[in-house]
Amino acid sequence: MTAQRAPNSADASKNITTRIQELGDWRGETLARVRRLIHDADPEIQEEWKWRGVPVWSHDGGVCTGESYKQVVKLTFYRGASLPDPQKLFNSSLEGNTRRAIDLREGEKLNETAFKQLIRSAVAANSTARARTSTTSSRGRSARSSPAWDSRSSRVRTSRARSGCGPK
Repeated sequence: MTAQRAPNSADASKNITTRIQELGDWRGETLARVRRLIHDADPEIQEEWKWRGVPVWSHDGGVCTGESYKQVVKLTFYRGASLPDPQKLFNSSLEGNTRRAIDLREGEKLNETAFKQLIRSAVAANSTARARTSTTSSRGRSARSSPAWDSRSSRVRTSRARSGCGPK
C-alpha cells in the first residue's frame, strides 16, 4: 500500500480514502460503506491512521478500527465487550475481556441501523469513561495535596529505603 502514517486528521482521512481506492474490490466498497455509516452515526468522529496503515475512528478515545484482510473487513471495537449488542453484530474476537469485532465477508449484509447504534454506544462509553477519569483525577489531586498523604508517602519511602527495597 502506498499510504503512509499521517500525523493529523485531514491526512488520515486522505490515507483512508487512498486505502479504499487501492483495495478496489468488495473490501474497498465495504470499508467505504462502513466509513459513511460511522460518520452518519457520529458526525464529530475523528479519523486517524495508525499502526502501519490501519484506519481508526475516535471520539473521546478509540471507537473502532477498520482492517482489511484477504477474506474479511474486520471492525474491532475498543470497548466492544462492554457494549450492548442486541442484534448480535459481533461475530469475532468474542473471548477477550475488552474488544469485540465484526468480520464482514464478501456479499454479507450489515444491519446498518444496528451498526450505527453500536457506534453511538461506543462513543457514549468513551465519554462516560472519560468523565469518570476526570472525576477520579481531580479527586486524586486534592487527596495528594493533603498533609496526611504527604507524610504517609514519606514513611513508605523511608521504610523501603531502610529495608533495601527502595531507591538508593
